[in-house]
Amino acid sequence: MNEPLYIVIAPDSFKESLSSAGVAQAIADGIRSVAPDATLVQLPMADGGEGTVEAIAGSTGAPLQSQDTVNALGEPVSAAWIMLQDRTAVIEMASAAGLEQIAADRRDVRRASTFGLGALVKAALDQGARRIVLGLGGSATNDGGSGLLAALGIRFLDKSGQPLPQGPAALYDLHEIDLTGLDARAAGVEWLIASDVNNPLCGEHGASAIFGPQKGASPEDVRFLDGALAHFADLTAQATGHERRDEPGAGAAGGLGYAALAYLNAVFKPGVEIVADYAGLHKHMEKADLVITGEGRLDAQTLRGKTIAGIASLTRAHHVPLIALAGSLHEDYTKVYEGGITAAFSLPGGPMTLKDTMQQTRQLLMQRSRDIIAVFLAGRQSRQ
Repeated sequence: MNEPLYIVIAPDSFKESLSSAGVAQAIADGIRSVAPDATLVQLPMADGGEGTVEAIAGSTGAPLQSQDTVNALGEPVSAAWIMLQDRTAVIEMASAAGLEQIAADRRDVRRASTFGLGALVKAALDQGARRIVLGLGGSATNDGGSGLLAALGIRFLDKSGQPLPQGPAALYDLHEIDLTGLDARAAGVEWLIASDVNNPLCGEHGASAIFGPQKGASPEDVRFLDGALAHFADLTAQATGHERRDEPGAGAAGGLGYAALAYLNAVFKPGVEIVADYAGLHKHMEKADLVITGEGRLDAQTLRGKTIAGIASLTRAHHVPLIALAGSLHEDYTKVYEGGITAAFSLPGGPMTLKDTMQQTRQLLMQRSRDIIAVFLAGRQSRQ
């Protein structure tokens, strides 16, 4: 007689539809309809962007804390973060300066600032954080992290000695960087940056050129922003005595990675690895008969540092089959099989608009999961 299945459910979120926890629950509900005796381990995942705090909170039991701050355009928002028992704070920059917080027709990358992130960092420092894990995904900003640094006490001054307004447009007027006011606690904690981006700060592969258009930047904006960040980097090198603009990760989150490198001596690690470590994903892989993951869209880019790429590397190492569910499959999605995904399935069973798919994501996840496990069980029985 077969032993009950041991299935690990480790999805990313389906943006604007379901959180990673919601996706995991829907998959579990679908599986239980045909395999009620299966052991199901739900491990919501993330890669440093939206959902990272929630995923680690779910794995560790740390309570979510709410902090009033402002978004990238200076408007009031409430952002969640967590403090772990070892005094590690986990913060998402997207919760304070994320793209999804601002309607598409209101986005203004020349003004967008990381200043609001400072309120979360200071709240963590006030509670005695010894280490800060900062997720850099989903940013609306391109200010080189100057907003966060200003919130932490660094003064960015023009020729008249006046503080600059927030946002990258003002960086062209930067004349002096005064480091004397930097919060000593921020400089003294260990910073671990959850990001898979290895772009430099400037140039054709830099923050402005590669990620600016996703935030509404026109070709003219890209050239303008790249020049502003280059000027910022010139004066930063003078002020700190270190040149960090070309280091991998400097271009993450509109240059927030550069601020973390140049001013906070941060260490980078892929976000999915950090979340997987807290979730104990390695341990569960040793017992798993099957792993199910998912994200909103599956294409050739999926294996370039995203959540599923990290999961695929683990399943491959443990020789466990990996099934991926997606809201849509791009025409080049079969390339993911080269990276260790066993099979991939889209949620719609027939023609369906994006809007309808997003509205029915939970039901579709349940249906597709039920179908997959039914086939898996049939194959298992036929081998007996």
